[in-house]
Amino acid sequence: MNTKTITENRQARHEYFIVESLEAGIELFGTEVKSIRAGGVNLKDSWISIDNGEAFIRGMHISPYEKGNIFNRDPYRVRRLLMHKKEIMKLYGQVKQGGYTLIPISMYFKDSRVKIQVGLCKGKKLYDKRETSAKRDAERSIDRAIKERNH
Repeated sequence: MNTKTITENRQARHEYFIVESLEAGIELFGTEVKSIRAGGVNLKDSWISIDNGEAFIRGMHISPYEKGNIFNRDPYRVRRLLMHKKEIMKLYGQVKQGGYTLIPISMYFKDSRVKIQVGLCKGKKLYDKRETSAKRDAERSIDRAIKERNH
């Protein structure tokens, strides 16, 4: 399979612990796909909700396509995610009982189709964020020391 990453939600990895991730299709219009190909998409501040047994992505911004005129849709419109009913119901149960949140982690092309990586996440507390950044800084300094020693 040929995959090409379009965008990633970097804030998601900072704000949440990602427990599980799934792949989902997304229902889009032609001008939205063209805008995504041009790089006009933003996953920041977006989330996924489950209503009446269907998954929807909210808060995702897809810029209007410049050459799209009357066919352009609202950039912040609610878009349906394409997943199996069993997967949606499993996620719904975990969100309701376990206190998890559904967040889009990344968007990519799989062959010619747009896919979204959905993460089942648990929120990080402030001390968790500090711990994560401290570990990352320590690893960086260790790598720097090793690199200087080898040269």
